Amino acid sequence: MVVVNDVKSLKEAKAKLNGTIGFVPTMGALHEGHISLIKRAKQENDFVIVSIFVNPTQFLEGEDLDKYPRKDEADIAICKKAGVDILFMPTIDSIYNKDELLISAPKIRGYILEGAKRPGHFDGVLQIVMKLLNITTPTNAYFGKKDAQQLALITQMVKDYFLDVNIVPCEIIRDKDGLALSSRNVYLSKEERKKALSLSKSLRVAINLINKGELDCSKIKDEMAKILTPNVTKLDYIAIVDREFNNLEKVELNNTIILVAAFVGTTRLIDNIWV
Repeated sequence: MVVVNDVKSLKEAKAKLNGTIGFVPTMGALHEGHISLIKRAKQENDFVIVSIFVNPTQFLEGEDLDKYPRKDEADIAICKKAGVDILFMPTIDSIYNKDELLISAPKIRGYILEGAKRPGHFDGVLQIVMKLLNITTPTNAYFGKKDAQQLALITQMVKDYFLDVNIVPCEIIRDKDGLALSSRNVYLSKEERKKALSLSKSLRVAINLINKGELDCSKIKDEMAKILTPNVTKLDYIAIVDREFNNLEKVELNNTIILVAAFVGTTRLIDNIWV
C-alpha cells in the first residue's frame, strides 16, 4: 500500500495502476462500516483508493471539527490489512486555497432535513466530494446509505455535472445491538449508548407497522416518536420521504426512506431504513 499526502503524489501513484478503480472517501476513525465499503470496492474493482480527510468545509461553527475522532495510525493499519492500494491522506492546504470556487447544494433538497438543521453543510460535502472524484477519477465510488441525503445529493451532482463515475450505494452496517456504526459513537457513555438504541428500535417499529399494512406516514411517525421521545435529549426530526426526498403522506413500497435524527446527550446521531 502506498500512502500519499498531496495531489501530485496521488496522481503519480495512480498513473501506475492499470485497471478499474474503486474509491472510498472517508473522514477516518475507520470502523466496520468503512471496512465493508472497502471490501466491496476490492471485490468489484482491480484497485482500491481510500481517502482520509476530515473536511473542514462541512462542519458548521460550534460543531465537532476540532474533537472529531482521528486515529491515523490505526486507520493506516486497517487499510493495509484490507488490501487498499493507495491511501490518500491530504493536508488541508493541499486541498483548499484561500479563494475557492464554490459548489452549492440544490436550494430545495440541500436545505431540508440535514440541510435545514445544518445549513451549508452539504455545500461543503459536495465541494470535497467533487474534488476527490476529480483527483482520483475512479470507475466506482462507494458511499453508505446511512448518510442517505448526502448520497442522494452526491448522485445528483454526478448526474448534473456529467461526471464519469458510478456511485454505488452500500448497506448500513450495525453493531450487534442494532446501533448504526458511526465514528461519533465513541462520544456516547454506556448509558447514552443504551438510549441511542431507540433510533434503530423506532425504525424497526416503523417496519413492523408497514408489514402489517399501515402506510399512513403520520401514524407511523407518531409511533416512532413514542419510542424516541423518552430516550433522546432532543429529537431533530422523523421524516418519511421518497428516494428523491419528497415528503410522503403514504409509504410507497420500494421507493421510501424513513429517517431519524436526534441528540443523545451532546452527540447527534442519524439513522434510516429504506423500504
